[in-house]
Amino acid sequence: MAISYYAEDTPMPPLKKRETNAWIRSVASLYGKQCGDISYIFCTDEKILEVNRKFLQHDYYTDIITFDYTEKERISGDIFISLDMVQSNALAFGTTFGNELYRIIIHGILHLCGINDKAPGEREIMTQKENEALALLPAAQKSRIEQLQRK
Repeated sequence: MAISYYAEDTPMPPLKKRETNAWIRSVASLYGKQCGDISYIFCTDEKILEVNRKFLQHDYYTDIITFDYTEKERISGDIFISLDMVQSNALAFGTTFGNELYRIIIHGILHLCGINDKAPGEREIMTQKENEALALLPAAQKSRIEQLQRK
């Protein structure tokens, strides 16, 4: 079982993968889940729009699309993240690119753990769970968040 990272038509963000994987696993365990095969695909706005149209029949840009292959307590999935949208969100929300990137990374995991954000009131719960997960990032990784900048 592995957590893998890929970049399509965009540079790979400079994550500390081992530490990020440990964090992801620890967050999943809080929900009684174990990590199976999880793939992060970092891409552009155009790629995520293509995926959204092709697989979900949605004709709009988004920051993340999570394909859930979870079986019982083992979470698995493909998680597409638009780095263009992460940058736009960071500017819109007055945060760093790195902080927003980690928020979106864990957002996908929270979806795999069964937390939704579409119905009334769910968005606030998701944001609370994201904040709780971000608070669990190791101190060294937190300082790295501030250094992450999109070129």
